Formats: sequence, structure tokens, C-alpha cells
Amino acid sequence: MYSANEDYLLEILQEADLVTPAQIDDARGQRQPRETVVDSLVRVGHVKEVDAARVFSVNAGLEFVDLTRFTPPEEIVSLVSLEDAKRYRVVPVGFDQSRLQVAVSDPFDFETLDSLNHVLNYDVDAVCASPEQVADAITRWYGESIDSAAAADDMVVVSETSGDGGVGAGKAEAGDAPIIKLVGQILRESFKAGASDIHIEPLEKSVRVRYRIDGMLHEVGNHPRNLLSAVIARIKIMTGAMSIAEKRMPQDARIQLKLGEKDVDLRVSTVPTNHGESVVMRILDKSALKLGLPQLGFLSDDQTTFERLITLPDGILLVTGPTGSGKTTTLYACLNYINKPDRKIITVEDPVEYQMSGINQVMVKEEVGMTFAAALRSILRQAPNIIMIGEIRDLETASIAINASLTGHLVFSTLHTNDAPSAVARLADIGVKRFLIASAVRAIMAQRLVRKLCDECKTPGELTERELRALGIDAAQLAESSVSAPVGCVRCRATGYKGRAGIFEIFEIDDEVRHMVNENLSTPQLRRQARELGMRTMREDGIRKVLNGMTSAKEVLHVTMADSD
Repeated sequence: MYSANEDYLLEILQEADLVTPAQIDDARGQRQPRETVVDSLVRVGHVKEVDAARVFSVNAGLEFVDLTRFTPPEEIVSLVSLEDAKRYRVVPVGFDQSRLQVAVSDPFDFETLDSLNHVLNYDVDAVCASPEQVADAITRWYGESIDSAAAADDMVVVSETSGDGGVGAGKAEAGDAPIIKLVGQILRESFKAGASDIHIEPLEKSVRVRYRIDGMLHEVGNHPRNLLSAVIARIKIMTGAMSIAEKRMPQDARIQLKLGEKDVDLRVSTVPTNHGESVVMRILDKSALKLGLPQLGFLSDDQTTFERLITLPDGILLVTGPTGSGKTTTLYACLNYINKPDRKIITVEDPVEYQMSGINQVMVKEEVGMTFAAALRSILRQAPNIIMIGEIRDLETASIAINASLTGHLVFSTLHTNDAPSAVARLADIGVKRFLIASAVRAIMAQRLVRKLCDECKTPGELTERELRALGIDAAQLAESSVSAPVGCVRCRATGYKGRAGIFEIFEIDDEVRHMVNENLSTPQLRRQARELGMRTMREDGIRKVLNGMTSAKEVLHVTMADSD
């Protein structure tokens, strides 16, 4: 069915000598309910649909494509969701640089053509195909197992129960099926896109869906405002622990999914806003548990240093950085590296984000008195070799951790500081004595995450004069470098970046540094002394990764502060 005026379409067909006035009259006489004359012409055989679509596309100024003769690669098909393909009757047929080429079934639907750029989040070039071919392409390219309502869904909620007394919580009714499909599609597509979290946000007139991919938010959909309550209710039911009747207070829970062969955990948080409840679902990808140290972004020399530090017999190793800088992933990679049958490892976490085989994990529950400090006091009686504390937040927790390290335990934990030397002042501010910091802490590592250049499309590049000055790179360094620049392709969603890696600042506490800590040096003084002793800053580590083509200067400048002398 075409959106243009029917008389106009019939005039185009006659001018192209595809039909005669008599055939048009015959088609009018045989027209069925809700059928246009053009549809009737095709059904009774007076004109082929592909021929009609071809002349319509020429008249609309669009190139015509025959979808029966090719199938695009899967990565191109994945750029348009099944829901959007069906809703707008379009299919993706090509991708070049940052431009997505789609085949539309109605070349006269100018409103849809104008909105595709926003809907698909790409610069869109439209071509035309026949409606029959577009429908057939959707079936062939997306597969019946996804398309049909009775299809075997590859996503299973591991434990779905009703909310805690919420009105309407329980088994879904038949009328809820579209909402169940919508939520399922959002979850499947986010995981396929490699998102770290999903944001479902109520706006004044719509519901916005965004994915955070490699640290950057991407808008992937806008839905009618009236779907908000049903979507949030569905998510709450999936958690099995949220009340769908409670909309005035924040709630937190978890969803465990089996997506094909993958086990996926989601941490769900709701908060009331002025336009309704906002939902954020953080995707906990268990593949992070299997990361080795090279996958974190360590270069060979830093990796050697870090491997030595995490295999020390005792002491505290701190990982610092803001929220979202990858501290937890680094700690889990450490535990994975040192997890051996002859070592007992216990963690205290709030909450337990990943379940690791062979490790005893304790979750903090402050409402029942299970604080970090209380848990630590108990687990020390379990005779562990290695302890991981999710975060040192107060003096009591810090004191127990230090005492544990001084009595032969290796302790891993995190702090929120901007750089490694600042952790000393942070512990002192909490109330820890300087001599205890000097005695217990073996090393402090600060880190940030930078986006990695996409291996599929990155190209040799050059640094601007501004970037050279800002990073302090000289001609000798450039001569031996392999600087790369982002381009954009299907694999990286036209961003030029795919995945993230850490940049690190490793501050070892040796005898000389212990003396400086005891001397109560200020953080700037401690940082200068640490650099003189060989500490490489995060920016300097980032520069090395710019010069070897791992990331871009823009990324490093964005996440690091200038190094003070």
C-alpha cells in the first residue's frame, strides 16, 4: 500500500504503459475490502508488483533495488531492529563510512523518509524495493524464530515471580504480549550491541531508550508515552522483588536471564522523576570474569609489575578511580589470575556483582547489621589467604583491612580518588595513622577507561599540533610510533571505536616511599617524588597507547588530567 494519492499512482502506471484504462476499470470492479486499486491491479495480474514499484521509485527520485538477488552481511542486518523494519517497512541493504542505506517499500512516504535518520540513529540513504520484496526480506533476513509471535524466544527469565504484593503482579495476560516482546527486544538488542547499561527514561511526550556502549550513551528508540507504566511493570515483574504498586520510592533488584547459551545478570534501579519512573538496568557480563590482564589494557612492562604485586604474600593493593572506571573488573581479573586450589579467597561486596567458582563471596546487608566491618571481622576467623573488599569507606573497615594485611593476608580493595598518590591522603582523612598506611599498603593503582580504536576500520593517522603540545609528544617519539585515527564501520556502529581498555598509574610503596608517607608529605609533593622514582602517570600510559595505535589522543586528553611538575 502506497501513501501517495491513488489517482496519481494510476497516472504514473499509465504513462509508463504498464496498464490501460480498461485494466484499471476491471481492477476497480474486482477490488476487495481495504484494497487499493493498485493492489487490485497486482492481484488480478494486470501489472507485476516489482514493475509498479520500479516506476514509482523512478518517479520519486530513488534508486530501485532487487532484494531477491542478494542478502547483506549479518552485521548490516543487525543495524535495523526487527521492530523498526516491520514498523517502517524498511530493510538495511548497505553501509558505507557512517551512512546506512535502507530499502523502503513506499517511496512516497516522505514523513518516514525524513524521520529515518533519527529513528535509526544513522545518516540514512534511501533506495526503493517492492513491498513484497521488503516483506520477504524481513522474513528471510531476520528469521521466523524472531518474527513469529509463537516463536521460541532465545531469552528466558531464570526466576520470574510476582512482585511483593504489587497490584497486577503475576502471570502475564494475553494483552501484555506486545509489552513483553518490546522489553525482550530492548534486552536482546542491548546485549547484542555490547551495551553496559540500559536507560529507559520518561520524557514529557515519549519514552526514550538509550544504551551505554563503550562509555557513551546512544539513543536507540522513542516510544509512545502511554507505554511507560506497562514497560516498567513488566521489568518489575521480571525482577521478582519489586512492587509494581510502589511508584513514589526508588527500588533496586536483579534479573537473571538466559540469553541463548549466555547467562546474563541485570542490576535494575528505578527512581521517580517529574515525568514518571526512570529505569536503569546495568548489564553484568560474566565474560568479564575470564579476562586476563592483557585484556584489561596492560602493556607488557606494567603487566609484569602488576603480576608481581598481586602475588605478594601479604599487604594491601588498592585500585582507585571514579565510578565506572573499571575498578571492579580489574579486581575480578586479579582474583581470576590468582584463584588456585591451594588458596582460600573470600570477598566482601555490596552487592556481589559476579559469582566466581572456587571463591567464597559475602554480600553486605546493612539492614540486618552485615556491614563491611562486621563481615570482615567474621571472615578473618575463616582463615583466608586472600581477601577482597569491595570498597574501603570508613575507618573501621580500613582498620580491619590493615590489621589483616599486617597479620599475613593479602587484601585487595578500592578507593575513590583521582590518582594513585591521593589514596594516601584519603586513608589519612578517614583516620588511618600514617605509619600504618606506610606499613600495610604495598601498591596503589589508579585507572581510567579509554575507548579502543576499532581494529576493523582504523587507519594510519596524524596528531594535530594542539594534541602534540597537550600530550608533550616530541619528534623522536613520533618517528617510532604507529598513530591511528578512527574511521567508522558496521562493526563499531560508525563511531570508530570498539571496546575499552584501561590506562594505569602504578604507585609502588617501597622503603623510600614509606619514609615519605611517614614524613607527612602533601599529595603534590608525594606525587612529584613518586614520578622521580619512576612512576608513570595515567596520561603517560595513555600516550604510549596513542603511539601504538590502541586509542586516540582525544580519548586520552578527555579522561586524564594534566601532569603537574
